[in-house]
Amino acid sequence: MLVQAVGAMLPAALAVALSPFPLIGIVLILSGTQGRRNGLLFAAGWMAGLTIAATVVAVLLGGADAPESASSDVADWGRVLAGGALIVLGVRKWWGRPRAGEQAEPPRWMASLDDATAGRALLLGALLSGANPKNLVLTASAAASIVEAGAHDVGLAAAVALFVLIASSTVLGAVGMHLAGGRRAATFLDGVRQFMVTNSTVITVLVLVLLGASILGDGLSGLGR
Repeated sequence: MLVQAVGAMLPAALAVALSPFPLIGIVLILSGTQGRRNGLLFAAGWMAGLTIAATVVAVLLGGADAPESASSDVADWGRVLAGGALIVLGVRKWWGRPRAGEQAEPPRWMASLDDATAGRALLLGALLSGANPKNLVLTASAAASIVEAGAHDVGLAAAVALFVLIASSTVLGAVGMHLAGGRRAATFLDGVRQFMVTNSTVITVLVLVLLGASILGDGLSGLGR
């Protein structure tokens, strides 16, 4: 059951991990005056936000592994709505992309990340993971897939923990690289940040549309059973 649950939630976990802005944010935090402390706090907040969101959804959808249950219907309808929402977000993101010669405005939360307080770094990590609408939809989809795969008790906890680790892999990797790699790591991470800034729209749109279509298809398939 655990292997099946991990396979079901893996696409959503990777989509969360590949979100450009959190990776940009953690690199900016790590380059600040309190980079080590704030980087660890951001990562802790990020993982806490994902854990809370996934756990709440898993508890609410308990019993969804029974195909005829009300929880299963709720999960399928939720997938239809979530998949459609992700596709709409992707289309809107592409439609509103900066045109040639235009400069994209960075999100407000990126302001002054280099001198963020400890509390702000922790809170920002939690909000970007657990309260961010896109990540919340992806996390809910992953949690629903875990429950429907039949994971219970220890298996459920292990699957949620693996989801959080996979979805946090890029943030944790950036923090670990900064702690262990010194100046060379800082140069590499800055290159990653610049790549993400330059290609954030394309990456985000591809993730939203492709995964949205997959989630939508799964929901429609479930309703058709």
